[in-house]
Amino acid sequence: MIGRIAVCCIFIIGFLSNPVSAKEKGTETLTAFFDNLKTLSADFEQKVENAQLSSTEQASGKLWIERPGKFRWDYISPYEQQIVSDGKKLWMHDKDLEQVTVREIGESMGNTPAVLLSDSKPITDTFKINDIGFKGRLHWVELLPKDPEASFTKILLGFDGSVFSEMLLEDNLGQITRLGFTNLNEISK
Repeated sequence: MIGRIAVCCIFIIGFLSNPVSAKEKGTETLTAFFDNLKTLSADFEQKVENAQLSSTEQASGKLWIERPGKFRWDYISPYEQQIVSDGKKLWMHDKDLEQVTVREIGESMGNTPAVLLSDSKPITDTFKINDIGFKGRLHWVELLPKDPEASFTKILLGFDGSVFSEMLLEDNLGQITRLGFTNLNEISK
């Protein structure tokens, strides 16, 4: 009995005294998520805050992603809008304006949430990764773009265990876009 307790205590002390293993957890979760993700669908709530953290816009909808490069974001409220990509072209349909805009996918898309989630190249090619650790119930990982011309200064991804739950994007003006995901359905490779 004492032997088992001693082994258990040594294991716990070793685990708690090794901050690297705890810090690597978020990075490992992030890497596993992006390495294995094939398709993803979810409902989303989007909130945009200015640099003073005052809410400026809110939206909600549904998204579908198929890697590599294909995605569809349907904004349902407050205005109906649809953004679709086949990996080469991007279609933006604004129902109220009765207008569709078509563009080639390229540098203009930058590090948008859709491109980040649908891109198949290793995330470390585009971002420097920092494990922030737990804040509240989520384990947060910070992505800093390697491209100095990127449209975002940082992106934070929150995981509840291995489940992708939230994304925060901070742009060059200090504006923050928060995306919360529910009814997540992902298929791994």
